[in-house]
Amino acid sequence: MAPPSALTADLAFAPVASSVAERNGVEANNVTYSPTPIGIPKLAELDPSKLKVTVTKTPRHFQADSSKIEWGKADVSTDHWITAKWSETKGWAAPELRPYGPIDLWPTASCLHYATECFEGMKAYRGFDGSLRLFRPTKNTARMLVSSTRIALPGFSPSALEELINILLATDGPKWAPEPGSFLYIRPTMIGTGGALGVHQPREAMLFIILSQFPVLYEKNMRLLASREDSIRAWPGGFGYAKVGANYGPSLMAQKEAQARGYDQILWLFDKSCQVTEAGASNFFVIWKNKDTGRVELVTAPLDDKIILDGVTRRSVLELARDRLTVSNGEIQGLDIVERKYTMMDLVDAAKEDRLLETFAAGTAFFISSVSIIHFRGENICPKQTNGTYTGILKSWLKAIMLGEESHEWAVTVPETGFEVDASATEKEIDEMAESLRQMRANPAFTAALQKVQAEI
Repeated sequence: MAPPSALTADLAFAPVASSVAERNGVEANNVTYSPTPIGIPKLAELDPSKLKVTVTKTPRHFQADSSKIEWGKADVSTDHWITAKWSETKGWAAPELRPYGPIDLWPTASCLHYATECFEGMKAYRGFDGSLRLFRPTKNTARMLVSSTRIALPGFSPSALEELINILLATDGPKWAPEPGSFLYIRPTMIGTGGALGVHQPREAMLFIILSQFPVLYEKNMRLLASREDSIRAWPGGFGYAKVGANYGPSLMAQKEAQARGYDQILWLFDKSCQVTEAGASNFFVIWKNKDTGRVELVTAPLDDKIILDGVTRRSVLELARDRLTVSNGEIQGLDIVERKYTMMDLVDAAKEDRLLETFAAGTAFFISSVSIIHFRGENICPKQTNGTYTGILKSWLKAIMLGEESHEWAVTVPETGFEVDASATEKEIDEMAESLRQMRANPAFTAALQKVQAEI
């Protein structure tokens, strides 16, 4: 099967938000990715036009009832994945679309020892018009370049990564997201694979893209437990702004404690002033009345110190609110949109003074989830509205765009092809099976086992 012809071959380099790795041709201040950085030998670029395709012969089980998906407990990945290997001497090898399966790694691979691993979280949505759509994919692929170069992994063209994602969705989307309203989770990942110990820049790496079925997680309200002073998720000068694995592992003990106490996630605080940052792996928003002006504000922590992840859902909430909610409309009072530092003491005061209207978390996995309780130092802080008016409006607007009910430039349609299972055995596979049978025949138990199998058939 050849890559879908309907997919664009445009490999124009997309703008990158920020990075610290000039060696990969990425600089801050929205400078575009350069495929041939000055002073570095030209290596092979990530090139979707060279994709090699092998269709599965053993399709995986599709769970039609999404409510039965045990996210985090069972592997519900689709039939295929895309892989591409990189080396410091050759650059990117031809990517491959192949049957989903395990990774072959040396025990000394740098991702296992030095956290050279980054990833993205995206979703593809089956619209009510039957089309499959991505939501602002250029933001995710650009951010992944920021993450990979932050931990000395190789650079790549974000548009090339987006095209490979489209190809995988075009192949597996028809089977795995068939019903309107369903969606697939997309996990592009890069790992350092070099097989030599030593704290150094990875000399080999692997990019891969997988798709998974995903349950609906955002129908219930969230309960948050504010972090303790001795527990910090990210800090200025660190890597909280990058989506790297090292951000998540150290936070799991705190999350486990929160869940054991009946909460869903940790509300991460920073500094002795208890600055509010993120809710678990999601961005956090507050809607309150300003104490001085009396105006309603939508407030979230800023990106200035690079503590906060520049979430795509976060960015979309802010842009929609600035575009559609700053002017009063009927009973809906216009919002002031504010990105600034604020503390738990500000939240406590707002709740006591009856000014805390709504709180919600926003991210790819949980989408937009209202927060009903925040527990902080023995006290429960509750907004006036559990399922807030503004939260509901923003959520409905985003869902309409994602599911094709509103035509919008953020929603990118994926042309689909599907795949047909090739059940025929190749000559090589037949020869390998024949050789295995010859070796098995030497076993004294072979004849009895063969008779048993024949009887079962």
